[in-house]
Amino acid sequence: MKTLDSIPTSKIERAGKLVKTGVKIGGNYVKYYGKKLVNPEVTKEELNENNAEDIYDGLKSLKGSALKVAQMLSMEKNLLPRAYVEKFSLSQFSVPPLSAPLVRKTFKKYLGKYPEDIFDSFEKDSINAASIGQVHKAKKDGRELAVKIQYPGVAESISSDLALVKPIAIRMFNLKGKDSEKYFKEVENKLVEETNYILELKQSEEITQACTIISNIEFPKYYENLSSERILTMDWMKGRHLSEFAKTDFEAGLGNSLGQALWDFYMFQIHKLRKVHADPHPGNFLVSPKNTLIAIDFGCIKEIPNEFYEPYFELAKEDNINNDSIFMEKLYELEILTPTDSKEELEFFKALFKEMLTLFTSPFNKEEFDFGSGHFWNKIADLSERYSKDEQIRKMNGNRGSKHFLYMNRTFFGLYNLLHDLKAVVKVNNFQNYLE
Repeated sequence: MKTLDSIPTSKIERAGKLVKTGVKIGGNYVKYYGKKLVNPEVTKEELNENNAEDIYDGLKSLKGSALKVAQMLSMEKNLLPRAYVEKFSLSQFSVPPLSAPLVRKTFKKYLGKYPEDIFDSFEKDSINAASIGQVHKAKKDGRELAVKIQYPGVAESISSDLALVKPIAIRMFNLKGKDSEKYFKEVENKLVEETNYILELKQSEEITQACTIISNIEFPKYYENLSSERILTMDWMKGRHLSEFAKTDFEAGLGNSLGQALWDFYMFQIHKLRKVHADPHPGNFLVSPKNTLIAIDFGCIKEIPNEFYEPYFELAKEDNINNDSIFMEKLYELEILTPTDSKEELEFFKALFKEMLTLFTSPFNKEEFDFGSGHFWNKIADLSERYSKDEQIRKMNGNRGSKHFLYMNRTFFGLYNLLHDLKAVVKVNNFQNYLE
């Protein structure tokens, strides 16, 4: 893969790159409508593919926050056209890495020494490159290490990058008015945290130490003396990415075992630690040669305040969803309904969220749940398809819910997708064995 000798770091350079992308997208629409005039049967499939290609190409050279947003969107498999999901998901694994000279320069700047002065060996070519940093393999004192290096300028460009992608997100998710700012601020704050590798090291150690009691899951050890604000060193963990493993012909019992470990890992964090690894995409999990699960990359940790945790999980109970007074009370507490809503908005969003919550919380109301079930996923796809085309939603304000929904819903949707890939049947309350 071609390497990068530089990354645009100034606001003008980065904005210019996205403007060029916008021009390409405009051209794609012109071509689409031209073809539509000639042939009314033409679908948006080609348009989506061209747009996804051009947006991804524009973002991958910028790296940083803009590319991270694409990665987040790639997890929303039932919200975006397939072309976008497939192209944006490349941001998890397939991004042009920094060239070897730029890696050495970056290392010298962040840690004060070149990599060969610190490690016994250091592979100049990265093992994988993602949105915020890339990983190199190294050795020191007989240990195999993974060294994550942050791209130059990423931390400094978060605010300006998000300002550039904001118009796309507003249109895509039907956000209106000043209330949408709370969601963008939440994303910005999380991205700022993700670029602070000192914070990531601290969070990684705290969570992994607490979660070592969970069966069938492993974590790397982190090395503070070989890390800095922009460099993070940890054990090199051997295994296959979860997405690669899921494509193999694995036994159902193994899928269930890995899925149970994954489910217990998340439930323990949420209910015991009140914080959670909020980046559950396949690149952050490996399957070891011993067939255990390995969790890596704790850069995105979401703290769950009590005032959100309690009503959120109250609405995971079937009885509360079906009790009209409790249901309405929790919708207001979670800012899904607001005192300024019209009667039409109240009725519409009450019905919408009752249907959504009944479906999405169904795993919590079973002793065992089969995440490989086609029936469950078909219902999710049908619901998403129906509401994506609902003209009434388009006329209403899409700003619904507390800012905490953003990363909590992302966490659960990502978790459900991983469990589906594993075709896992999980014991829903098994995690309670670790809470005592």
